[in-house]
Amino acid sequence: MNRFACQTAQPMTQNNPRQRPTLTAISALTLLIAGCASLAPPYEAPTLPVASAYANPTATHGDRAAAFGWRDYFSDPQLQALIALALDHNRDLRSAVLRVEEARATYGIVRAERFPGINAQAGVDRSRTPADLNLTGQPLIGSQYQVGLGMSNWEIDFWGRVRSLQDAALENYLSTDAARRAVGIALVEQVANSYLTLRELDERSALARQTTASHQESVRIYTRRVEVGATSLLNLTQVQTLLTQAQALGVQLELERAAKFNALTLLIGTPIELPPEADWLDDANPLRELRPGLPSELLVERPDIVAAEHQLKAANANIGAARAAFFPRVALTSSLGTASAELDGLFASGSHAWIFSPSISLPIFDGGRLRNNLSLAETRRDLAIANYEKTVQTAFRDVSDALSARYWLEQQLVIARRTLATQSERARLSQLRYERGASTYLEILDAQRDLLSAQQQLVQTRRALLSSRVGLYAALGGGAIETLATEALPFPTQGTRAQ
Repeated sequence: MNRFACQTAQPMTQNNPRQRPTLTAISALTLLIAGCASLAPPYEAPTLPVASAYANPTATHGDRAAAFGWRDYFSDPQLQALIALALDHNRDLRSAVLRVEEARATYGIVRAERFPGINAQAGVDRSRTPADLNLTGQPLIGSQYQVGLGMSNWEIDFWGRVRSLQDAALENYLSTDAARRAVGIALVEQVANSYLTLRELDERSALARQTTASHQESVRIYTRRVEVGATSLLNLTQVQTLLTQAQALGVQLELERAAKFNALTLLIGTPIELPPEADWLDDANPLRELRPGLPSELLVERPDIVAAEHQLKAANANIGAARAAFFPRVALTSSLGTASAELDGLFASGSHAWIFSPSISLPIFDGGRLRNNLSLAETRRDLAIANYEKTVQTAFRDVSDALSARYWLEQQLVIARRTLATQSERARLSQLRYERGASTYLEILDAQRDLLSAQQQLVQTRRALLSSRVGLYAALGGGAIETLATEALPFPTQGTRAQ
């Protein structure tokens, strides 16, 4: 910032109004001429790169996912508590929140560049001029006191360069916040699916324990029969084979549950307790039916698509900044205050001092830097378009996959129930045939092995159907993701863009 020099300041009088510009007038003038249009190309949303409707079998009834928050969609109290803990403690979500705060601060820094920085200054200079450098032949000691306000090297945004950078920073901020919401939706989906998987393993483990207990009793009975010579040792070994198979399945399921529980604990981010609970899938409240709607609705309901669109708008705004760099850059340094050779004369009449120092720079030769910078901005815009289109296509596939899974798993569940009923009847008839001597024990062995497999398959299919509905909820946008700290961040209003 320029400093005042009372020795070079011209005398100011009441009769010379041209010499009395005020800082207010200067600021008003510069703010007026700084409000210029951006050179960014007009934003045009890319054509939707997917079909106009989902091709998979879909339900025509139901509600939109956006109408339900996760507390409304997931009615189980224990699952609600786990989701709430995850939204408060998950480290990935916490990092996403911090990235939003980082982007907001960056936007504030860039936005501040559009306004002049006004600083207050006060200073004093003491100097001594030797006698041989002074016309009087005597050494001269002088003082200079100054107080004032001023701004330094403020760019007047004629071509909208700073404005475009501000718009890009704002879009990056909004994109980061949308990405944070996408992380929240993915977290809810992962917690729900992990919880369903644990309940599936609990039910399968309960079935394995029941089968193990039944086979243990059979081993006891056949051991006694062998002892009294009522059956062969071969039959006993076949019963023991069923027992060891059921025991091995039980151990395998317990190991898998421990690994899934540890993964859920890491996902939630804090220690949890989740004791086993059998028959949960049978007693669970069914998840709501959701209407998929049209692919065009995903553009506003899927936060990852919203984030990609904001990134595209940011890249578009950066083109405006790159274009404006080809034009002259006008900067302004100005000061207004009072200066005097004596401290008590600082605010005396006639001590006013001011500086108005505009400067202009025009790029003439830069080795192609500006042109390559514009080419880079345009290429990044094209990359953003490709990323946006890929995000839309991925969202379309997610919904289609979830719809297809929901439809076909419903059919598979019906088949699995019929299969279980058939295998149960087969096991009963095999036992009767063996007791009447019409078949060997090998027939019972096969029937009971297939019965256990059918029981396990029914539980797995039931869980997969619920997971498909969870996936459809997330694929359609996930409704309102209620968080604590993540929802406390203020958003810039539309009026912010015009400032």
